[in-house]
Amino acid sequence: MSQFGSRARAFFDRAFPERQIYHRSGGTVRYVSLSPSRQALMALGAVSVAGWCVYATAHTIAAPSMTAQTNSEVERLQAKYDRWLNEARAQAATAQAQLAERTQTFEQTTAEFERRHEVLRSLLEYAGGSSLTAAARPIERDGARLLMRASIDEAEPRASRALSIEPMQVQTVGFRGRVDRLETEQSLSLAELEDSVVERAEQTRGVLRLTGVSLQRLTGADEAESGGPLVPQNLIDYLRDSGMNPQFAHRVSQVAARVAESRRLQAVADATPLAPPVAVDFRETSGYGPRIDPFTGRAAFHSGLDLAAFDRAPVVATSPGTVSFAGVKSGYGYVVEVDHGHGFKTRYAHLRDIQVARGERVAIGQRIGSMGSTGRSTGTHLHYEVWFRGRAVDPVNFLRAGRHVHEQG
Repeated sequence: MSQFGSRARAFFDRAFPERQIYHRSGGTVRYVSLSPSRQALMALGAVSVAGWCVYATAHTIAAPSMTAQTNSEVERLQAKYDRWLNEARAQAATAQAQLAERTQTFEQTTAEFERRHEVLRSLLEYAGGSSLTAAARPIERDGARLLMRASIDEAEPRASRALSIEPMQVQTVGFRGRVDRLETEQSLSLAELEDSVVERAEQTRGVLRLTGVSLQRLTGADEAESGGPLVPQNLIDYLRDSGMNPQFAHRVSQVAARVAESRRLQAVADATPLAPPVAVDFRETSGYGPRIDPFTGRAAFHSGLDLAAFDRAPVVATSPGTVSFAGVKSGYGYVVEVDHGHGFKTRYAHLRDIQVARGERVAIGQRIGSMGSTGRSTGTHLHYEVWFRGRAVDPVNFLRAGRHVHEQG
């Protein structure tokens, strides 16, 4: 180590010997002594300046290349970020378009179901309410109600065109699934309503058949005589103008036609004189048809039914209607005639007194007079006639049909 230090010292002394610099000025000579250490510092400074110059020159020459490389990297990153931004904007636009489309679909579907709900509500109101049951739907008659029994042997059931739907088959999920389930429930509601009104109509037909008057005559096309409600025009207009699903609108039209048919039959049944004309127990003393006249002893046609009870027994209207005659008629004595509409009229003869006036509206079961023996009569009884479209028919058939209904308080 001492040897290396000696050599280094020797090299330093040779490289930087002590020097003196002389300076002559105005005849005066001055000198500056430079020690080896000062010379080393000056040499080191010169080397540093030279190194810096070399570095600066090299950097200046290489700067454009580095700047170009940096700019290229910046541009590449800028392009990458621009691509990401454009993709994000495209995704946002797509999502917004999908949202708008789904919103429009939702609004259209909501409007469709609102229209369907309104149609179903109107149809239920037209059918008489949402609690229709064929076995217990009453026939309204001016405050009194007649309730159809569930089984009528004479009726001939007719199968309805109920829609066959299996709710568990609907497997779609989400919004579309809920829509499908709602559509299924609405279709089932229509089918149940149709079944109800069809069964109710069949039971009404069964009762009307028992009267012995053909259904074709009872429900004839002559509106002036047969009457009966039709499908409401506002419902027809709504179905036509609502833009509703054509299949659903057609289905509603079918059910509405069934309801209209049931209501027409109910209107006829409401006007049909089915109730007993005497409000107490009575017995039949002479039937409808040919018989021996009790006064002449000869064969004669008896156009009514004779029912006996006791003097002043209450005689009541057998169906709602308007009193068309109240007074005295030859052979009948005191008599009341009631027009029930739909071609039906009833006559109550040989009364002891009359308790209604012409033009008065009477309800089923309302007292119109008292049993007596006025006119061409051999004793206290009621002579009861039923007329349909100007012809007398057998009252026994109407009383028999009336046994399939009963008063409901």
